[in-house]
Amino acid sequence: MPAIYLIRHGKASPEAEDYDELSPTGHEQARLLGAELKRRDLRIGAVATGALRRQRQTAAAALAEAGIDTAPAADPRWDEYDHLGLLGSHLTGTGTLQERLDAALTSWMGAGGSGPGTWEGFREGVNAALSDLVAGLGRGETALVFTSAGVVAAVCSTLLGASPAGFLAMNRVVVNGSVSKLLHGRGGTQVLSFNDHAHLEQGGPALMTYR
Repeated sequence: MPAIYLIRHGKASPEAEDYDELSPTGHEQARLLGAELKRRDLRIGAVATGALRRQRQTAAAALAEAGIDTAPAADPRWDEYDHLGLLGSHLTGTGTLQERLDAALTSWMGAGGSGPGTWEGFREGVNAALSDLVAGLGRGETALVFTSAGVVAAVCSTLLGASPAGFLAMNRVVVNGSVSKLLHGRGGTQVLSFNDHAHLEQGGPALMTYR
């Protein structure tokens, strides 16, 4: 069956002026990811990224390390939700960044509506991108998608029939540089594994990051 690897980008640069840039830790996560992809000796059918720089940089570093010469196709439907915009536009109270983000996401998901900028619009765009990607895969091929935690959690929680609370729980724990594997068959697309990051453990706890 065709497989889809949903890959979270490496650690960005939250302390820098430009967040949307891989940090040194992010580059190392991408390198180790590429070594793991090379070890798996996959038959690559497609490579996709969102339009965000941190996603494209992760793809470039990992593909180079893996020796994969398939050119990535950029699709903004794989982009992350605007977390800074959500924190600014939804009342989030006090607490840690994660607590405020969870509150903002809960408010966003409960606001309803459709189209750009809404939760339903985000989720529909992600699911449509997945459907389009799967349609172009042949038997035994694997697609690599370099994306973000919210996208990975949205896809996996939808396929698992999880509640909004389930989405939040998955979104919190997606490790930078991790791989979530989907399989597509006659019964549709299914989640085979979520948030696999064993390839990062050789680098020690410093590579276990979530931002």
